[in-house]
Amino acid sequence: MEHFLKTILYLIFIIIIILLALAVVLAALGKSLGVRQWYINKLLVLFEFGRVRINSYAEHERHRFDIVESSEEGLPEDDTLSETSQESETPDADSYTVIRRDISISATEGIKIPSKRPDYDMSWKREFNISDIMYFLKCGMESIIQDDVTQRFAAEELKSWNLLTRTDLGYQFISWRLTFLYGIGCAIRYCILLPFRMILCCCGLTFLIVSTFLIGYFPDGKSKRTLNRIFSLMAHRILCRALSAVVTFHDSDKYRPKNGICVANHTSPLDVVILSCDNCYAMVGQSHSGFLGVMQRALSRATSHIWFERSEIKDRHLVSEKMKEHVDNEDKLPILIFPEGTCINNTSVMMFKKGGFEVSPVVYPVAIKYDSRFGDAFWNSGAESMVRHIYNIMTSWALVAHVWYLPPMTRLEGEDAVSFANRVKAEIARAGGLVDLEWDGQLKRMKVKETWKSKSQQDYSKIIKTD
Repeated sequence: MEHFLKTILYLIFIIIIILLALAVVLAALGKSLGVRQWYINKLLVLFEFGRVRINSYAEHERHRFDIVESSEEGLPEDDTLSETSQESETPDADSYTVIRRDISISATEGIKIPSKRPDYDMSWKREFNISDIMYFLKCGMESIIQDDVTQRFAAEELKSWNLLTRTDLGYQFISWRLTFLYGIGCAIRYCILLPFRMILCCCGLTFLIVSTFLIGYFPDGKSKRTLNRIFSLMAHRILCRALSAVVTFHDSDKYRPKNGICVANHTSPLDVVILSCDNCYAMVGQSHSGFLGVMQRALSRATSHIWFERSEIKDRHLVSEKMKEHVDNEDKLPILIFPEGTCINNTSVMMFKKGGFEVSPVVYPVAIKYDSRFGDAFWNSGAESMVRHIYNIMTSWALVAHVWYLPPMTRLEGEDAVSFANRVKAEIARAGGLVDLEWDGQLKRMKVKETWKSKSQQDYSKIIKTD
């Protein structure tokens, strides 16, 4: 019996090694057996089953509540009452909007007021009354309840549950079938997929660090660039497999950048891994310590990257100069930058910093959109570390993304860097199906500028001003 168990364990070990080796080799070669796509399709069927069960439970609870309420009020318990109640509680297209605002506040235009509101027209007044401010107090409360900015710094809300543990609504306990599927899913994700993904991640990181270390000894030239491209693509593809990433690239053959500046919306540091499994880039960004610092130093050995300290203003001028030198050299890789300067939850695109758009008159836009049904790709750097973020990704179902390479955009004659950045941002938002916002993403870390507040205050004072 003991010999039989040893044989079984030995066979399981051999199978695991073969599967890992096959995954690494296929990833390095950029090939696939179609297992991940099959896995994604089966998950969609599972999610649909869960959605139907949850809706059925909600409908049953609503009907039971209607019966209890009607019996308490002495109303007839017929089908007419049930149908009327169901019709009145059916959510409309705007059910996910908490409140409708009468006015809004813009970072560039100040207070936006409806053009036709005669009931709030105070041009006829001869004196100011304290009641004149009540309408605008109401609008201020509306902005606080659901504003356009802070909700972009939290995980995107799903319309249906995806059977992950990160919910406090208790969906997994409404049906024994969902409870069973939820338990099986936890066992698969934490006991099978997580160890497998961690081993692949270690293989990919080791391969990347060792290959860049060795490439660093080669003299600069075509051979070094070719080796860096080959090994960089192989390493990042292995890392993508470690995340169970299923990435669809659109128009990569037509618009994939070969040099210059490439700009993209930013959801997670893993955006770099997603884009680098299809093309090689030179990175520009803030210097980090710890795990990210090790990766930055490893990448810098194989090719030129630009790292800077965000707090040192002198470095910013050096960055612009280095970027111009880099762009002017056609032998160097395209620079990948994220002009938002921070991670946004993949529902919108926020203000693009103008720095990268002053360097070159031509940029290559790229739009990235993650499918949040399979896992949350957003990194909330204020709430979790990078390691924790990667752990959350690895314990999710998968990382599914679409990447659109867009035609290169050229700065128009007389167009300043800010207008050019806004035009590129709008195109990325359109391609990725994201909301185009004008607010600065750095509001996640800092307070609103006094100039923005004073502009809105001046606009309001003009409204209530009397003769």
